[in-house]
Amino acid sequence: MMERLLIKLLLMVSIVLVQAYGFKGFSEKERIGLLELKSFIKSVSNYETEKILVSWVDDKTSNYCEWERVQCNTTTRHVIKLSLNFTRQFYSIRRLPTLNLSLFHPFEELRSLDLSGNDFGGWHENKANDGFRSLKQLEILDFHWNYFNVTLLSYLTTLTTLITLNLKGNSLGEGLKSVKQGFASMKNLQALDLSDNQINGHLSNLGLGNLTNLKRLDLSVNEINTSLANLGLANMTKLKILDLSDNQINTSLASLGLVNLTKLKILDLSGNQIVNAKGLKYLKNLEQLYMESNEMSGDALTLGPANLTNLKVLDLRYNHVNNSLESLGICELKNLAELHLGFNIFDGHHSKCLHNLSNLKVLDLSGNQLSGNFLSFVAHDLTSLEYLSLSHNNLEGFSTYDLFQPASENRLPTYQLKGIILQNCSLDVMPRFLSYHYNLRYIDLSNNKLVGNFPVWLLENCTKLQDLSLRNNSFSGTFHVPKSKCNLRLLNIASNNFTDQLPENIGIILPSLSYIDMSKNLLQGKIPSSMGEMKRLSTLDLSSNNFSGELPDNFVNGCFSLRILRLSNNKFQGQIFPRRMNLTRLEWLYLDNNTFSGKIGNGLLNATSLFFLDISNNKVAGQIPQWIDKIPSLIYLLMSNNLLEGTLPIELSNLEALSMLDVSENRLSGSIPCDFNLSVNHLYMQKNSLSGSIPNSLFENSKLVTLDLRDNKFSGNIDPRWFNHHSTLHFLLLSDNHLQGSIPNQLCQLMNLGLLDLSYNKLNGSIPSCFTNLTCWKMVGDIDCTPFISTYSWEITNDELEFSSDSAISSFYMEEGFYESLDTEIFFEVEFTMKNRLDSYKGYTFENIVGLDLSNNELAGEIPSTIGELQGIIALNLSYNFLSGPIPKSFAHMREIESLDLSHNKLRGQIPPQLTQLYNLEVFHVAHNNLSGPIPNQFQFETFNEDDFEGNPYLCGRLIKKNCTNVALPPSSTIVQDEDNDDESIIDMIAFDWSFTGSYSTTITVLIMIIWINPYWRRVWFDFIDACIYLCFYWFVKYVWH
Repeated sequence: MMERLLIKLLLMVSIVLVQAYGFKGFSEKERIGLLELKSFIKSVSNYETEKILVSWVDDKTSNYCEWERVQCNTTTRHVIKLSLNFTRQFYSIRRLPTLNLSLFHPFEELRSLDLSGNDFGGWHENKANDGFRSLKQLEILDFHWNYFNVTLLSYLTTLTTLITLNLKGNSLGEGLKSVKQGFASMKNLQALDLSDNQINGHLSNLGLGNLTNLKRLDLSVNEINTSLANLGLANMTKLKILDLSDNQINTSLASLGLVNLTKLKILDLSGNQIVNAKGLKYLKNLEQLYMESNEMSGDALTLGPANLTNLKVLDLRYNHVNNSLESLGICELKNLAELHLGFNIFDGHHSKCLHNLSNLKVLDLSGNQLSGNFLSFVAHDLTSLEYLSLSHNNLEGFSTYDLFQPASENRLPTYQLKGIILQNCSLDVMPRFLSYHYNLRYIDLSNNKLVGNFPVWLLENCTKLQDLSLRNNSFSGTFHVPKSKCNLRLLNIASNNFTDQLPENIGIILPSLSYIDMSKNLLQGKIPSSMGEMKRLSTLDLSSNNFSGELPDNFVNGCFSLRILRLSNNKFQGQIFPRRMNLTRLEWLYLDNNTFSGKIGNGLLNATSLFFLDISNNKVAGQIPQWIDKIPSLIYLLMSNNLLEGTLPIELSNLEALSMLDVSENRLSGSIPCDFNLSVNHLYMQKNSLSGSIPNSLFENSKLVTLDLRDNKFSGNIDPRWFNHHSTLHFLLLSDNHLQGSIPNQLCQLMNLGLLDLSYNKLNGSIPSCFTNLTCWKMVGDIDCTPFISTYSWEITNDELEFSSDSAISSFYMEEGFYESLDTEIFFEVEFTMKNRLDSYKGYTFENIVGLDLSNNELAGEIPSTIGELQGIIALNLSYNFLSGPIPKSFAHMREIESLDLSHNKLRGQIPPQLTQLYNLEVFHVAHNNLSGPIPNQFQFETFNEDDFEGNPYLCGRLIKKNCTNVALPPSSTIVQDEDNDDESIIDMIAFDWSFTGSYSTTITVLIMIIWINPYWRRVWFDFIDACIYLCFYWFVKYVWH
């Protein structure tokens, strides 16, 4: 008996020792593997690498199961989950790293791996077939928002244990034609996301028909425009969620193979081209149906949603439905909780049966043809209603303030709204029914005609209110706050007429605000110091008011959550962040168009996440700080129209993420360093005093789109090495400098060039004939030469609300959280002289302006006839040169041209009558040449002025009131040559007269000085004068008097 006990004890000890040894070995392998992962991620990052996986330290006493983004099995302590999403820190996607798949070998018990949002551009292995072969227990893999292509599938398909696979936002559509099995071997998959992958064909190659256990499939935001018959939907009988939204599906629903999907609960077909809803009636268990933004009319819906008795959510926004809801059977869907019918063609009569939907919580009728006559049912019958949108309906003139007013005080509403949107309803009086709803969280009355004082009673009455938007109305007077503290999270009163100062206690009463937009009012005074108590404030827009004073210390140190700060177009003053500030999360900073002065304070160094800074149009002085490269996240740096001086700091070259730099209209001087190499897209340095030669390094950046160096003191030649075929340069503006020499033919290698301004220099030689190589000038209608424009969306999230709102479409969504977005476009701008004036072009005109200005130089020779082949050019200015010869008849081919200036040259011959075919021509200058013959008098030539042709004595025509029958003939070329020689002799005589006068004056001056100084010569001189007088008198008496 004792022997058996000893044996058992020995076995147990052995097992424990083996497990302990095995765990030690295994844990060490995983610890080293994690450290190698960290090292790899840091190696492919280029921004704030010191903040990457800080807790992952090379210390054997450190428990890696407690490291961030790591989860271990509580028993075996092996790594079972790695959440490395958005771990790689980068501010540019110009160089995409590849993922080393071999790094995951040590984690044999890994069940969940998330590498999303890292922008990996591919993959590699340490050795062949090394990949994911050790991950035999992996169940969840998330690779979304990377740049993997379809070649990765051969490695993923070995992961047969996968249950969830997310490949959203990759490039799997590339090369799909060559794939054979696709996902066919991954038969355990239950959730698959292939959205936003540019998949548009060869659907059978995906092998989805074999995935019979699939419960969720997402193929949204692709380019699917072919038949879905080969997708294999009929085999996915367990499917519960299917998302095919935002494709180009234009077949009937019956052909999608939905008949077998009897367990389907959620179907999203929005954003397609579906015209018929037939085929939905078999989906008896369907609970949510999204058909937004298709092309369905009322008849197409008759045999569709009406049979879906379990339906809880129905979205038919942005279609062409104009039938009554009763005929569509929608009012029989007793279980409906959400109904979105916005932006169709319903009127009040179509919607009368809605009172049957007693379970309805969300109702969206925005963007229809409703009036106030039918809306009384809302107040009495929809007893479960919580969220209502009636935006973009004309409710004016229907006693709008009593729209939902109870019939009597004894019949108060039996429900309490939580959210209401009445955007753009032509309301001119505040709706009184709001006073009966105390649970309101969200109120949007923007874009109406409301007047009067700020409705502070809303904040006092609705104690749970979190979002109030009154933008674009006509409220006026002082902005007031309640007497007691409120929990308001979002306040938008932009584009009204509020005046006076903000309440001093605004930060005390409204401390929970995360979003404030008070722009475009008449507010004045200083920013209240109490705003520093708004610890959650993320977005503050006070632009376009009359605020003044310095930024309070309490504000710049207390509002540490600020991401977006817009103070543009005010009267703020003082130095920009002279002291330490605590806006460490700041990303967008607009300080432009104020009166800030002094140097840029180093307090800005704390904004290490800043990527947009605009301090233009102020009085900022001093030099551009050399520490500017300590903010490596900067993408847009705008400092124009200030008093900045000194040279350009070389440290600007260290800002690798910089896309736009504008230091124009300052007092910068000196030369640009030869190693000044910026990786920007747009560079503006015009209107300074920069000198020396233009360095080649500026053109080494293949991403450069705009280079504006106008109005400086640059000298030297245009270097042929500046230009190459790989350049993306679209705007090259070098006017008003001291450039000389000829225009090199290499400039014609700039295939994307759209605007070239070399005016007001000292360039000589002839005009290159190779300009026809510039495709943007030659083929404007057939090629996309549009420069890049950035659009950014600011999103403020509030997780405590029970719904979300989309302000663009004025609708609610029943989901956790809501956001208020603020979109902005960064428009790049250039100035160019066209039609006799210097204009600024941005937005659409910036994208489409195509022109050439070589005026005010010393160019000679004839105008190349090939210039006429530049059919896309809009403005051509060759004035004030020494060009000769005729105006090329080929100019008639420049059909897009609007401004043509050839004045002040030596052009001769007739004005080609073919130019009357230039129907877009608005400005035509040929003054001060040697042109002859009749001026065309048809079409647009009848609109030109006499001044446009002056200085051409041999021109004639009705426009200059000169009859062509009496006009003198132009001289022959020989006579013209003689006249030129005569001109030269005249010029020589003038020179001779000047030299003679100077010599004579000098001689007389020397004689006077000699006579004045020496008495002997003075006496001789006067004796000589006396003798001359005597001789003259003697001659007169002898020969004239007698």
